[in-house]
Amino acid sequence: MSSADTLQGFKRDGRIVIVGASLAGLRTAEALRDEGFTGSLTMIGDELGEPYDRPPLSKQVLTGWVPAGGTKLPRRRDIDAEWLLGVPASGLDLATNQVLLADGRGVPFDRMLISTGVRARPWPVEAEAALDGVFVVRTREDAEGLQRAIAAGPSRVLIIGAGFTGSEIASICRERDIAVTVAELAPAPLVGGLGAMIGEVAADMQRAHGVDLRCGVKVTQLEGDAQGRVRRAHFSDGSAVDADVVVVALGGIRNTEWLRDSGLAVGMWGVACDAGCRAFDLNGLVTDDIFVAGDVARSPNPIYEYRFISLEHWANAVEQAEIAAHNMVSAQADRWPHLSIPTFWSIQFGVNIKSVGVPTYADEVVVTQGSVPDHRFVAAYGYQGRVTAAVSFNNAKWLDHYRQLIETAAPFPPPAPRPTSPSTRNRCLSTSPAPPCSARAPRWSSPAMTRASGASHPCGSTGRRESDMTTTETPDTLRRILDYSSRADPYPLYAELRKTPVALQEDGSYVISTYRELAGILHDPHLSSDVRNLSHPMAAVEGRTTPSFINLDPPEHDRLRRLAMRHFGPRTPRDW
Repeated sequence: MSSADTLQGFKRDGRIVIVGASLAGLRTAEALRDEGFTGSLTMIGDELGEPYDRPPLSKQVLTGWVPAGGTKLPRRRDIDAEWLLGVPASGLDLATNQVLLADGRGVPFDRMLISTGVRARPWPVEAEAALDGVFVVRTREDAEGLQRAIAAGPSRVLIIGAGFTGSEIASICRERDIAVTVAELAPAPLVGGLGAMIGEVAADMQRAHGVDLRCGVKVTQLEGDAQGRVRRAHFSDGSAVDADVVVVALGGIRNTEWLRDSGLAVGMWGVACDAGCRAFDLNGLVTDDIFVAGDVARSPNPIYEYRFISLEHWANAVEQAEIAAHNMVSAQADRWPHLSIPTFWSIQFGVNIKSVGVPTYADEVVVTQGSVPDHRFVAAYGYQGRVTAAVSFNNAKWLDHYRQLIETAAPFPPPAPRPTSPSTRNRCLSTSPAPPCSARAPRWSSPAMTRASGASHPCGSTGRRESDMTTTETPDTLRRILDYSSRADPYPLYAELRKTPVALQEDGSYVISTYRELAGILHDPHLSSDVRNLSHPMAAVEGRTTPSFINLDPPEHDRLRRLAMRHFGPRTPRDW
């Protein structure tokens, strides 16, 4: 039998087991079916219930915008799998190709995927961690409990750890005018992920918003009352603070204990695998039947000198899932490497922080654009004279330019991008002589989301005719577009909506245009960002005083949009 016949037989009758039924696991299963795999597929997960999206837990769920039960990961397609949920894997027997479960069962496989992710690092003293009012944020239940505690209006919230999760939670508390103390052992927030320079900016930002930020200290004890509720925390400098809610945000622990005796290359940083997502064994030899994806994977990146990198990023999990699925059912010569540039974003204290590349892989950093005191800038990172990463504060439109610099190992420090440079100028598709350029939908959007812009176009057009400016979406269509559960991968949609300008038309309808298409327009000094004086967007052309584009970065867009559009606020019967 030829290798092609063997591969086709595996795609038809093979057995694939996926351990870890969250984002990476589900997307791998869907991609396997897309690749034509029709064999047996088993999903093993330690949590009860279907897979759900984790980024909203420290964002939309804590604010109350999205209920914890509303974060279920939408299905791209039916995967026709056997689900074994609520029973964690306890071991892996490579001699017999079986996944061992905690209930004593064994699940045989021909190939398998490890996507067990990470769990929240708990407070190390069990008795103190068990106090009422002490939380971590990793699961849906964690977020639901913390949301209730925050909504109850505590006198003070103590957050232990000033990484991304801790900083986002502190921001949410300050939005609710809740007193917050943040304790961080490092010199500043976000130092571990973005470095000292950005850490100083983050520290200034937190203090400016009223956070009691204590850096260079650690919490030594959590003290409870007679009823078992947390009341006070003691610090290494001898000080103490009263708090009735404590959030432990000390990072994550990769779920690899069940693989300790498996013979795979497993450690505290995850499961080592090659660029094709195939796991290494203890001898450093690549396996051909064991694949790894998601937060638990530790893989070499060719752009970063093939150093092994572990990433806890949403986009990375999805990309690795697609690579792993393809390689599981492909011949050696047809397999893909995972070569994408990591991306990450966080919204805190009114600032949209985005990064591209790996900021920790750097020995230099320089601010290339904008103003640091205004919290609107781009910082580029370099290692040994080459660009390796970039971080933006409220200036994300330039990150595609820096991504290209990273991919080409451009010299560091890089020159500031110019609006007229080929890599950063607005590109438009010309579909007809008038208007010269038409807005196009981003990769993630449906055709219904494409809108026409009514002001001066980046390509030089003065805009569409007024008769072309109205939206045609019915309320049901809008509801379907904006409904979280209706999107295959909703997070990119919401990220784009948060930074999308809104224009009010003469007939009372609204036009939504993509940020990329209007990047040039938004810097036109003739356009207003005054939401209190919304008017027809043709005002910019006809000399009226207050054009209606909202030119602010998220999350301010959310607040302004709720004022301007009922579709983005609480629904009332008249809205539909």
